[in-house]
Amino acid sequence: MRMAELSRESGVPVATIKYYQREGLLPPGELTSPNQARYGAAHVRRLKLVRALLEIGGLSIAAVGEVLAAIDDSGTSTHGILGLAQHGLPMAKLEVTAEDRAWAMGRIGETARRRGWDVHPESPVVESLLGVLCALRQVGHEWVLDALDRYAEAADSVAEADVTAVARLGTTEAVVEGAVVGTVLGDALFAALRRMAHAQVSRRQFTG
Repeated sequence: MRMAELSRESGVPVATIKYYQREGLLPPGELTSPNQARYGAAHVRRLKLVRALLEIGGLSIAAVGEVLAAIDDSGTSTHGILGLAQHGLPMAKLEVTAEDRAWAMGRIGETARRRGWDVHPESPVVESLLGVLCALRQVGHEWVLDALDRYAEAADSVAEADVTAVARLGTTEAVVEGAVVGTVLGDALFAALRRMAHAQVSRRQFTG
């Protein structure tokens, strides 16, 4: 297919496709003449992945480049690629005191040990969770953390469902795209379901 067809098939404007090519996010097509190139299904898949990482995942161009390089490196495991993609997702970060950091890491470590999770303190995910715990402490609502183990148990269950579902998508690109889209939009989905459940539980507990 030509560039115009690639644009129609992928839903990405021609100017954006050319930008992705300049940034090294999309491989060149097969030259059929000095000014013409042919593109295939692999280019469509790559464009959809790039779009998901940038527009839905909110990753930087550099982070997208790292994920794509890992996909193209046959020596990188799917687990490693998903880690790159997940760590590139924007996350809230809060400046905390050394005392609060030590306290929060203690709570995170205890919960992780009970769940059998590996914890890497330098991970952006751990840093974000640490900030949430410290924020709860700072505003005087540590009681929320009484249910931390139940939250972790629910997270384990949701993660199992997420990873099992994306594993069925086939290609590594499809798995990564599914994981990023599923995480970002899945967070919004779970938040909405949680609020619906809140309404039902509140009705039972407070209105009889």
